Amino acid sequence: MKKMTEVQLSELETDLNAIRDEVLADLGERDANYIRRVVHLHRALEVGGRVMMPFGFIPPVFVAATVALGLSKIIENMEIGHNVMHGQYDWMNDPSLHSQTYEWDTACDSDSWRLTHNYEHHTYTNIIGKDRDYGYALLRLSDDEKWHPVHSLQFINYILLSTFFQWGVGLHEMEFERIRRGEISLKDKLPFLKGFLRKGGRQAFKDYVFFPLVTFPVAPIVLAGNVGANLIRNLWSSTVIFCGHFTQDAETFTEEECEGESKGHWYLRQLGGSSNFTGSRFVHLLSGHLSYQVEHHVFPDLPAHRYPEISEKVQAVCKKHGIHYNTGSFAKQYGTVLKRIASFSLPDRLRQRIAPKMA
Repeated sequence: MKKMTEVQLSELETDLNAIRDEVLADLGERDANYIRRVVHLHRALEVGGRVMMPFGFIPPVFVAATVALGLSKIIENMEIGHNVMHGQYDWMNDPSLHSQTYEWDTACDSDSWRLTHNYEHHTYTNIIGKDRDYGYALLRLSDDEKWHPVHSLQFINYILLSTFFQWGVGLHEMEFERIRRGEISLKDKLPFLKGFLRKGGRQAFKDYVFFPLVTFPVAPIVLAGNVGANLIRNLWSSTVIFCGHFTQDAETFTEEECEGESKGHWYLRQLGGSSNFTGSRFVHLLSGHLSYQVEHHVFPDLPAHRYPEISEKVQAVCKKHGIHYNTGSFAKQYGTVLKRIASFSLPDRLRQRIAPKMA
């Protein structure tokens, strides 16, 4: 992390606060209309996908229905659910778009998400030992964790996590690593587990029982389409999130260097621990604008569709203070994620020997 004096950190805080205040003062009809249009798009795609799915015995229709439903789930999870639950639209006073009442279309319970993501991850971003999102307790992604032979299989873990991402995120609050270490017992997690089974059960019933049953003559086709749509959503969501947090240039931090940090220091940590990727407006929509992860970590409660215009100002602040602004093409950023996963799966001695070749 870049070394800055308290005076410099205070100046950084002032500069970024000014950007935030400018956006807050401008919130209004433009933003409300935007999120309502996105909700309408999500619903149209979902209805279209559900209506087409029973005719999936025609291959092109099956593909179109599965893709439409998959896109619907992506938009609902990324641009609507994730951003609404950050409080980005609380000012609208719309119960259907309020952070404390929104329940999204995924296995993870909203209350659990608000704890593990909104509080833990955004407070302790990339602090090893505090941010449990870092590697999701499955992947070794820095030297802070000692290598173990099990890490040689972590690419398999990555593939499995991506494939079943909604379930991995849903179980994140279970804290399996703490149970393994004996710090907590399974009994301590029973209230959470009951909530997870209740929410996850509803999701599984909806996609894998209810909709196939109401289209019984073509139930296998509808079931396959729903599985495909969820797979599309899981793979895309996990890839976006990994590109925002685990690229080669994304920094990690120790608890000691973040102890008693000021708001300016928190800002600096968000800038150093986040990664952006470039793309079209449609790509940004599908990513929930987490393609601007730097801006999201700095301003998590500002409407995400504002991040593209905010980005230029954040880059100017970074340039002013000599802070690296981590961005690149989607292919480049995802490539560094895969290299990082592969590199830290190796024993340290071997990794250090071949690291220059993987750079």
